[in-house]
Amino acid sequence: MNRFLYLALLACFLWACHEKPRPGSPEHIREVTGGIDDSVLTHAGERQGDWLTYGLDYQEDRYSSLEQINKDNIKTLGLEWSLPLGTQRGLEATALVDDGIMFVTGPWSVVFAIDVRKGTMIWTYDPKVPREHGEKTCCDVVNRGAALYKGKVYVGALDGRLIALDAATGSPIWSVMTVDTTKPYAITGAPRIVDGKVIIGNGGAEFGVRGYVTAYDANTGQQVWRFYTVPGDPSKPFESKAMETAAKTWTGEWWKYGGGGTCWDAMAYDPALKLLYIGTGNGSPWNRQYRSPGGGDNLYLSSIVALNPATGELVWYFQETPGESWDFTATQPIVLADLIIKGQPRKVLMQAPKNGFFYVLDRTNGAFISADPYVYVNWAKGVDSVTGRPIENDFARYTGQNSDVAPNYDGGHNWHPMAYNPKTGLVYIPARENVGMYGHDASWIYNKRGGGTGNGWNVAIGYDSSKPTHRDTAAEKADPKGMLIAWDPVRRKEVWRVDQGSNWNGGLLATAGDIVFQGTEDGYFIAYDASTGAVLWKVTIGGGVIAPPVTYMVDGKQYVTLVAGWGGGVGMKFKGAPLQPGRIYTFALGGAAVMPVPLQQAVVPTIPDIPFTATPQEVAHGKELFRGYCSTCHVIAHGGGGLAPDLAYASAVTHQSFLAIVYRGAYLPFGMPRFGDRLSEKDVQDIQKFILTSAKAAKAR
Repeated sequence: MNRFLYLALLACFLWACHEKPRPGSPEHIREVTGGIDDSVLTHAGERQGDWLTYGLDYQEDRYSSLEQINKDNIKTLGLEWSLPLGTQRGLEATALVDDGIMFVTGPWSVVFAIDVRKGTMIWTYDPKVPREHGEKTCCDVVNRGAALYKGKVYVGALDGRLIALDAATGSPIWSVMTVDTTKPYAITGAPRIVDGKVIIGNGGAEFGVRGYVTAYDANTGQQVWRFYTVPGDPSKPFESKAMETAAKTWTGEWWKYGGGGTCWDAMAYDPALKLLYIGTGNGSPWNRQYRSPGGGDNLYLSSIVALNPATGELVWYFQETPGESWDFTATQPIVLADLIIKGQPRKVLMQAPKNGFFYVLDRTNGAFISADPYVYVNWAKGVDSVTGRPIENDFARYTGQNSDVAPNYDGGHNWHPMAYNPKTGLVYIPARENVGMYGHDASWIYNKRGGGTGNGWNVAIGYDSSKPTHRDTAAEKADPKGMLIAWDPVRRKEVWRVDQGSNWNGGLLATAGDIVFQGTEDGYFIAYDASTGAVLWKVTIGGGVIAPPVTYMVDGKQYVTLVAGWGGGVGMKFKGAPLQPGRIYTFALGGAAVMPVPLQQAVVPTIPDIPFTATPQEVAHGKELFRGYCSTCHVIAHGGGGLAPDLAYASAVTHQSFLAIVYRGAYLPFGMPRFGDRLSEKDVQDIQKFILTSAKAAKAR
């Protein structure tokens, strides 16, 4: 036998005899995740067995071609396994799955690796975010997900670090601080991988920061480029031509207040066009009268910016809300699709941002195609069909009056992911309708610690009793409500909707099985008919859900996984279902595991009788301090509270420890801030007297 042929046959024999790594072992994880490169991510949506990136693919459409589970057999869907995560705060993450290995992030930026085949934990990584950093986040200590690339897991930590982990072991490989730690930045969003670079933004506009997005080398953690979304001090050199252009649309001394425009969530990428799309956030402060008193569009707030991913240079932009003054961010999920519009094929970008209009743009050049209200909107009459600029109502900017504005700061759609099904041609939106009162805060003083009069939010929004008030009685009478909307982006109209009593429901998943999956605030996991909205299947989870589900296939079986854990901005104050510890639920056809018994709703205790004395001046002072320091998380006699307790029901023991908790930081390990560095003991006592006075009044009603 030819010597070379013999050696070749021997090599094949030895390879055939080589034992494959055991599924779930470090060798297996290293092997499967090590193959995730740029080519794999470009075609991620075609890998039916896996969910490799935040939105499933670069288009971020969250549409799976799997159809083993479909509307004809979904009634046999059952629990395969569930796994408690030991968490008590909000879970917003999209789970990533590669050949049965799941990676999920949780509160305080903790990362979990899970064996889907067994439903067991493989490893956990805790970045040990300092608990005092919790007060630098507007909306709970959440994290929306990780990224996978060449054997590494990437996570943005709440305190501003970008961390690369060994996917096989969870051990840190490198870590880089992405923010100025003297300013109130935070990261809650998921990183994305584009052409060997990790792309990450941040939050903090509510507290007074300048927004930007940064690219880091995925192998080394070295910064490659940074794109600022709003201009800095014009007396200093501009970082780019884009910033020089933007500065012409601002007035006053905006840079002293941060400016805002933080990139805390939305991204998408077109590898053919080589364009990276980023959604930018609200102004800092919200009220343009303070940050840019001479008016102006304030570029690039509330915009979609298309960047060259190699250099970070601006290619085009579209501003959805010029001169943003309502917290109308454009950070809501972006979806890319190819549509036939007026008989012509168009490469489009779609978004349902907070401002209540559904936008369709040409993603090649940013040209405006359409924008239509998908929920009740009163701040604008519509959007100009040529320019794409909103046609504002005269009361909307609340310059000389207090105004009811719809939608409000929670938006017609928030961060909860929407989905697009190319078979039905419909975009599915977890939407809501609401109204908020906006007015000039004459007492607002910027404070570099972040926020208005010393702490809390840098919004400059209040209620000026000396000014007239514009009421929207119809909107005020309608309770805030949620709905699942199926929207046709070509015909520019709603096709169906499911009204939901709760208004903080989870993100969405669409599948080729003609199903739309969603978890809800009131504790259910539901499958809807993608064409009609009819409920096909429903199971009780018991606790509120805000995260989006994912689907994937392992060893020939399709699974659907839901990460359940109540929280987020609304969840801090309110709950729609009994609070449950964080848990992962995984379903499959014929699944026969027993659903965990949810904790029952605790009976809200009565308001205790606690003796105290207080002067009207002390109560008024405490009320003002409570508004600035406490109301972000806490309510008083308003529904019993959410993750943070309703302080009307605080016990006598709690009140005896009030100074220790609020002033000295006794509850800092749980994320409750320590205010002794900015409030006096007398200030804290006045807050306590306001709480006790309010509780007493509520009990008397």
